[in-house]
Amino acid sequence: MQELLEHLARLLVDEPEQVAVEQFQEEDGTVVLELSVAPDDYGRVIGRGGRTANALRTVLKAAAVPQKRRVLVDIVD
Repeated sequence: MQELLEHLARLLVDEPEQVAVEQFQEEDGTVVLELSVAPDDYGRVIGRGGRTANALRTVLKAAAVPQKRRVLVDIVD
């Protein structure tokens, strides 16, 4: 899932080399993915009204279903 988020984010931004994803696992098994991009690219990743960010979250949640996992995507500074 981490690789999927990195790939999708790199397609959206102007500076793909600045994309970084950190993965953490919470005690209840939830996977937390923290996405960071270049400062000028945050608007591209979040999208108008948060639509792009919500779409990324939806795709990753769908990818987690076969693994029976819960995924949270955070976009961090």
